[in-house]
Amino acid sequence: MISITEKTLKDLEFHTILQTISERCNTEIGMEKALQIQPFKNKDILFSELAYTNEYVSSFSNNNALPNHGFETVTPDLKLLAIEDSFLELPAIKKILDISKSTNEYLKYLKKFNDYYPELYKKSAEIEFTPIIAKAIEEVVNKYGEIKDDASPDLVNIRRSINVVRGKINQSFGMALSHFNALGYLDDIKETVVDNRRVLAVQAMYRKKVKGSILGNSKTGSIAYIEPETTLKYSRELNNLEFEEREEIMRILRVLSATIRPYTNLIAQYQDFLSDMDVIAAKAKYAYKINGILPKINEDKRLFFREAFHPILLLNNKAENKPTFPQTIELESNNRIIVISGPNAGGKTISLKTIGLLQLMLQCGMLIPVHERSETFLFDRILTDIGDNQSIENHLSTYSYRLKNMNYFLKKCNDKTLFLIDEFGTGSDPELGGALAEIFLEEFYDREAYGIITTHYTNLKILANELPFASNANMLFDEKSLEPMYKLHLGQPGSSFTFEVAQKNGIPYGLINRAKKKVENTKIRFDKTIATLQKERSKLEKTSVSLKEEETKAREESKKMETINSKIQDKLEKYQELYDANQRLIYMGQKIDDIAERYFNNKDKKTLIGDFLKVVEIENSKRKKLSAKEKKIKEVVVKKVIEEVKVKVEEIRIEKKEKKIKAKLVPEKPVVVLKVGDRVRMKDGKAIGTIEKIEKNKVSINYGVFMSKANLEDLEYVQPS
Repeated sequence: MISITEKTLKDLEFHTILQTISERCNTEIGMEKALQIQPFKNKDILFSELAYTNEYVSSFSNNNALPNHGFETVTPDLKLLAIEDSFLELPAIKKILDISKSTNEYLKYLKKFNDYYPELYKKSAEIEFTPIIAKAIEEVVNKYGEIKDDASPDLVNIRRSINVVRGKINQSFGMALSHFNALGYLDDIKETVVDNRRVLAVQAMYRKKVKGSILGNSKTGSIAYIEPETTLKYSRELNNLEFEEREEIMRILRVLSATIRPYTNLIAQYQDFLSDMDVIAAKAKYAYKINGILPKINEDKRLFFREAFHPILLLNNKAENKPTFPQTIELESNNRIIVISGPNAGGKTISLKTIGLLQLMLQCGMLIPVHERSETFLFDRILTDIGDNQSIENHLSTYSYRLKNMNYFLKKCNDKTLFLIDEFGTGSDPELGGALAEIFLEEFYDREAYGIITTHYTNLKILANELPFASNANMLFDEKSLEPMYKLHLGQPGSSFTFEVAQKNGIPYGLINRAKKKVENTKIRFDKTIATLQKERSKLEKTSVSLKEEETKAREESKKMETINSKIQDKLEKYQELYDANQRLIYMGQKIDDIAERYFNNKDKKTLIGDFLKVVEIENSKRKKLSAKEKKIKEVVVKKVIEEVKVKVEEIRIEKKEKKIKAKLVPEKPVVVLKVGDRVRMKDGKAIGTIEKIEKNKVSINYGVFMSKANLEDLEYVQPS
């Protein structure tokens, strides 16, 4: 069960996150709920909330956008509706209709796309779907939020009569207007409207000549606004009808309110559901803005935030087009506490706040801006001591307040606590305060708490180096430019670069030298050693990167060589098998040749058969007797080979057949009778010669350099060029 104090929320600026999320809500209730977000005490509820936000973020990148969840608050209206015999006015009825329709639409949508949004569907499945509320309202209220004419039979008659009377009023008023205008009694504007009634604009001097009811005068008194006597009786009739209309509408609303009163609690659930969706949507929009994801949550007590961004700083820098530097940090059972050191304004406090704020956000059901391979576990407490802790109300100094805070830490700290302390031990005498801080750190360590502290105290850096499950870290600092690099490096303490920073800020070199003499030589040497080590580490990092690249290349080359060697080895083995098979065949051939020669000389069949059987027996003795399983495998292999051979033979047969067909299709060359002096060449050759002599079927050919003889049918005639 997580416990977070108001001080921790303030230290980590969590209210800024809530305010940003609240501004992204569409509804008043959603805004209020967003500002009241707290860490979830129940793990199952937390996992559900994280899944809701994660699923909503996914809707931004797929084609199944979630429905609108906006609505107007109906909380006061539901309180009134709960009172017997009360009724709601039309605006309240319209708001309830919108909430009912929006929720039902949401429920239907999530049921349809439950594969995309399984957790949101589970949440919606707890809400009852009913069209009764919307149906009851839509029977009497139109889409503009007005009572329909046919909401009741009496209303139909009343509104019909109203239209008739208004027609009579307009007709009688028109006649009066024409009459008095012809007499010249009216002003230039002729008519106007007073209290929603048409009146004549009569010049003051003629007002007694126009019979009717005076409803007002102009500011100057030069015009009297008179409703003609001929329209008065119709106006009174209209007033009576309008009163009857209002009474009938009140009766209809009373009946409608009574119809939906049993669903008061359900409507409240609808409002609660839509406001929850509003908060989830706002968290999703915020996550999308900061590239927030859901990291793995483990049970192994390992916090590993890779490339973690401080969300507030990230958005502020984005607005100003400035870069934001991510940090990577890891806490686990073998490295529970990290002591960060380094120069001021180097980013120590931001690194501290980043880890605390991201862990707090995650345990409040929000996605966080880290690398997708990040992971963490859940803490029961997050304790912080960050910033100026002077208490004006209690008249406590900074150090007194910090001691009071440390006392609270000691009471609450255990193996499920994450503590974050900025500038640990400051506020008192460095030696005495440092000693007390060292004892506090040892106590937190013994309780197996997880934590990150920032400090300039040397004794705390040394202690972190000595404790087996604690380590140092530092914020990198460029000594050449004397600028912070805002990059956290784990495993080594950092120098405060006190004199270097002072020099950069224009402090005279002579004063800095005098200050150095005031400090013990051992302290300067220690700080200098740390600075030197940081330089060496920077060089080693570059060398390490270079070596890793070379190692990667070497591995790739090694894999290539292994592949080539493997192929060569396979070929050698195949060649050896082929050679052995050929040698065996040669040996068998020689044996058969010897037996055949002996039989040729002595014609003794008995000896022939005996020698042959002897050879067969010798060869069979070399063969290994196969088991039933091996025979079966061999039969399968042989069968497969036979099938392949058959296929190959069939392919060759088809190929030969196609060649024959093609040969038939090629027109035969005309037969030429060769004679002495013709140029010829061999059908399977390229050299061209001249026939010198023909004797029956033999031909003598002169190739210029030599003479040759060939059969007549082996020659073909060559056309002279």
